[in-house]
Amino acid sequence: MADPRRAAVVGKPIAHSISPVIHAAGYAAAGLTGWSYTRIEAGADELPGLVAGLGPEWAGLSVTMPGKEAALALADEVSPVAAAVGAANTLVRRQDGTWYADNTDVTGMVEVLTGAGCVAGAVVTVLGAGGTARAAIAAAARIGAAEVTVVARRPEAVDELRLVAAAAGVPLAGAEWDGAPSHARADLVISTVPKGVADPLADNFDWRPESVFFDVVYDPWPTPLAAAALAAGCRVVSGLDLLLAQAFGQFEHFTGVTAPRAAMRAALPV
Repeated sequence: MADPRRAAVVGKPIAHSISPVIHAAGYAAAGLTGWSYTRIEAGADELPGLVAGLGPEWAGLSVTMPGKEAALALADEVSPVAAAVGAANTLVRRQDGTWYADNTDVTGMVEVLTGAGCVAGAVVTVLGAGGTARAAIAAAARIGAAEVTVVARRPEAVDELRLVAAAAGVPLAGAEWDGAPSHARADLVISTVPKGVADPLADNFDWRPESVFFDVVYDPWPTPLAAAALAAGCRVVSGLDLLLAQAFGQFEHFTGVTAPRAAMRAALPV
């Protein structure tokens, strides 16, 4: 276990990411000396060159926005869930030098949503239509959602998600971004858009106190939309909850060791 091994989180922007803190805490708790986990700023178009240049000491990459679809295309082998979703947040370096892609966002979201009290039959609104939205649709299906409405800035992006919803077995409807407030009264609202994009919606959402709001953003926190949901009495979960839940699977992929969940959870900022 003492041989130097490396992993990193890749995205753009990436300076805000606390994934290195979480993974480093896991390495220390598991006695994985010689392991390191860093940040690398790279967009989707830069990802292929980055991956091609990694040496054998690299165990894997955590991939965040905007590179999740690009990560899937780079892999030599793809997990069934990543294939169904059409995006990967995890690239694992195999011993033979090939790359395996998985999507631990899905299992992470299921864990977070179940913990927040989401139950079968929920009506779900998803804000955004990128790689994380794909995972949100699959997670909604796994908790037994009755239907999902995707609110997108680009109407054509909704069409790209219909195969994901069909594979997951959940009805999918599309809505225009300007009409987002009319979908705020769903049982579960998931915002998958980057920092700042949903902020203008905060003053217009008519929340139901019974609703659950899940925002994948965690810096800054609370987001204006999360603050409005909290003020309305909604149950709110943040991107920190997802970051931790999806990191457990990535840690185990990279190291082959059971994730020390308590130590990794304790590393989250208060």
